[in-house]
Amino acid sequence: MIIAVDGPTASGKGTIARALAAHFGVPHLDTGLLYRAVGRQCVLDGGNLEDPAAALAACAFPESLLLDPELRSEETGGLASRVSVHPAVRRALYDRQRAFATRAGGAVLDGRDIASVIAPDATAKLFVTASTQARARRRFAEMQSHGRDITLEAITADLAARDERDRSRKDAPLVVAPGAVVLDTSDLDRDQAVAEAIRIAEIALASAQG
Repeated sequence: MIIAVDGPTASGKGTIARALAAHFGVPHLDTGLLYRAVGRQCVLDGGNLEDPAAALAACAFPESLLLDPELRSEETGGLASRVSVHPAVRRALYDRQRAFATRAGGAVLDGRDIASVIAPDATAKLFVTASTQARARRRFAEMQSHGRDITLEAITADLAARDERDRSRKDAPLVVAPGAVVLDTSDLDRDQAVAEAIRIAEIALASAQG
């Protein structure tokens, strides 16, 4: 059993993916964290994020970096979006993600190309989305709760820029994969979004089992 959860930044896909993993009792991988680690490592190395070679070298980041709270910052999210445009980086991280997806017992993965590239054979595919305004408000509230000094306007502009990069990149762009069910969380609270995602996944799993 593989559950793929794709969608843009701050759509709620991470929260939904974690809830699905808990509901079905399987492990969860936030694949975006891998790209954040690459972006962060590239900066720590003094590399140029636009240089494919520098970004590829950063794929050798230490496992301990995944525990760095800085990876969750808005700034590092922007770094991840910039290094993810390099095909070499995506190829370097592919095997790691695919191995997680195909582990015995099942898994839930969330990202931007799970159902389209990493696990097109996923049992259940969800594309979680929300309006730019709704996503910006959520991210702004999150940043405020962590004491981050950032404006709603800056977050809105950053999300729009990330969306453009993710959708327009040549390699593994952000798309609704064939067979994926779109879940718009713009007007849903957390519990409503999770409940709907579980409903969608259970229908897909039941269908797969015949």
